[in-house]
This record gives sequence, C-alpha cells and structure tokens, in this order.
Amino acid sequence: MTDDEKMDVVRAMVAAWDRQDWAAVVDLFAPEGVLHSVMSTPLVGRAAIAERLAVLAEGLTSLELRVRAMGVVDGRVFVERRDVFDRAGVHGEVPVVGVLAVGPEGVTEWLEYYDRATLLAGMGMTQDFAE
Repeated sequence: MTDDEKMDVVRAMVAAWDRQDWAAVVDLFAPEGVLHSVMSTPLVGRAAIAERLAVLAEGLTSLELRVRAMGVVDGRVFVERRDVFDRAGVHGEVPVVGVLAVGPEGVTEWLEYYDRATLLAGMGMTQDFAE
C-alpha cells in the first residue's frame, strides 16, 4: 500500500469514530487486527474489538476525534489528536497519540498512547472498563 492509501484508511477510521459508526470502525480493522491501549491488554480480532466498543459506547452522546497532525513514519500512520466527548452527562477531553499499521485488509495494529486516569475521569468512571 502507498502512504496515501494508508492515510485514507486512517481518515475513514477517524470519520467512523466521529459518526459513532461502530460497525464501520470494526470493518476497517483486518480480521485479526489489534487494538491496543498500551496500558491495558491488547484486543485481538474484530469480535474482541466490537465487544469493547459496545462498552465504550454506552452512554456516549457525542464524540469527536480532533486531529492535530497526521503523517506516515516508517510505514506507520501517526495521529496526534484530542478526543472530545460527552458520556453519561460528563464532558471529557483527552490528548492522544495513535500509531496505526495498515495493510491491504485494513488496520492490522492500532496502538493508543494517552493518560488512562484522564480518560476515565473524562468518562465519569470510577472503575476501569477494561477490568
């Protein structure tokens, strides 16, 4: 894949998150793709990713991934962004860097770097949804 094609897949992924179109998000992953928030256990495969997204989507009323910068480095797409959301009556904003490997079947690996405590506080959660 060309770098432009990889960037197009990532742009489609961001747009799917913004629409809260979870089926599209899952479909943009390769069948055995990995979603890994680096401070928790990686999710492997579309079924595991869909299951986690269902938990994340509970009570979510708005979501925007505000991309500040995106580019390809050593074949991977790096995305600096601020996730802005409202969930269960609580407004949250979290700075995030995502690193995505993209192949012909979709996203093969998505690594997420952010402060977990900031995310949980922004979601109005007292217990981690990953536990």
